[in-house]
Amino acid sequence: MKETILVVDDDADILEMLKYNLEKEGYAVLTAKNGKTALEEVKRKPSLVLLDVMMPEMDGWEVCKRLKRDEKTSDIPVLFLTAKGSEVDEVVGLELGADDYIVKPLSVRKLLARVKAVLRRREATEGRQTDGEDIIRIDKIEINIPNYTVSIGSKDVTLTRKEFETLVYLAQHRGRVVSREVLLNVVWGENVHVVDRTVDVHISKIREKLGVHGEIIETVKGVGYRVKA
Repeated sequence: MKETILVVDDDADILEMLKYNLEKEGYAVLTAKNGKTALEEVKRKPSLVLLDVMMPEMDGWEVCKRLKRDEKTSDIPVLFLTAKGSEVDEVVGLELGADDYIVKPLSVRKLLARVKAVLRRREATEGRQTDGEDIIRIDKIEINIPNYTVSIGSKDVTLTRKEFETLVYLAQHRGRVVSREVLLNVVWGENVHVVDRTVDVHISKIREKLGVHGEIIETVKGVGYRVKA
């Protein structure tokens, strides 16, 4: 079955160019010209969303926020396409749960490589997480790996896909220090350009969502992170 990609951009020329090149690579392509239409199209469960930031009616930030808040769509990878190339904008995108951030003008070859890398990582992660422990319990936190859920007592904790994968890896290596480099390679992939700050942002969000239980993740200064044994 073909992987389906939803492309969201208010520029008709860019939309058509991306659709053509993705279909040429063998993907099925859905398109949307604004955020509201994108939220309708995403109900068709694409494998990945290419999402422009600056759009009328609803910008890409808000679309991503809504996708990551909804448990039905939170595991769909999002790649931002944007002319906003500052570090602040990149951090905002990553904090919202995006998997990658591609600055316009677009290099089609680079974009296709990023798309393939994200889809490969998703497939590899799903394969890894079917092995070993299905449920990890740490104090009152329960991590259900097959269901992609985290709960504290009777309360569900909503994490983005990257936040979930980061927490799972740390929990699977409980008591051991995991470097930022290892987390970047395992969760984001070796060939994707993201910085150490990306890991710090995700750890901060995980701690925030776990509330008082976020202290299970310790910072080992200058090295990385560890989940308490």
